[in-house]
Amino acid sequence: MTQALELRPGVMHWPGYLDRPAQEALVTALREVVREAPFYTPCMPRTGKPFSVRMTNCGSLGWVSDKAGYRYQRTHPETGRPWPPMPAVLVETWQALSGYPHPPEACLVNFYGPGTRMGLHQDRDEEDFDAPVLSLSLGDTALFRIGGTSRRDATVSLRLSSGDALLFGGPARLAFHGIDRIMPGTSTLLREPGRINLTLRRVTRP
Repeated sequence: MTQALELRPGVMHWPGYLDRPAQEALVTALREVVREAPFYTPCMPRTGKPFSVRMTNCGSLGWVSDKAGYRYQRTHPETGRPWPPMPAVLVETWQALSGYPHPPEACLVNFYGPGTRMGLHQDRDEEDFDAPVLSLSLGDTALFRIGGTSRRDATVSLRLSSGDALLFGGPARLAFHGIDRIMPGTSTLLREPGRINLTLRRVTRP
């Protein structure tokens, strides 16, 4: 395992946690996920403004956003089918890094094409804030930014490269965070330019 770097209390970064063969195997597994649960474009509550990222989910629950609001549900919003199971490597990574005794229930899969971003936001639609949020990066490098639990708090930025793992929990569980930009051409992993981010979450209280 690569050496963990503590960016601030509760925020841990493992550069290159997945080596190239492990990344390739995960991409292959994700293609099966996407066959069952295709990428779709969510929209903002109330306004209906589309996100710049495309997304899907795997696991027993999936995070969705539409005019009705943010929520977790058991089915794909367009196909109506249950989300496919998580690839085993994701559960194993959660067990290795999360420090949390119960399994993840949702893995949000975001695809960032060139020019896409994600504004500062909190992950607070879960019932159990004792569980951390764990993410894995695949593909082009992203400039990630994370702050405190108030929008006014100072932020720190780092580059998340293909294979990196990032965790925030404890005092940083409700930290504001986002993606400022994608750096096209920084990875040859994916068939097209862009980045996939996998975010593992526990949703319900055990």
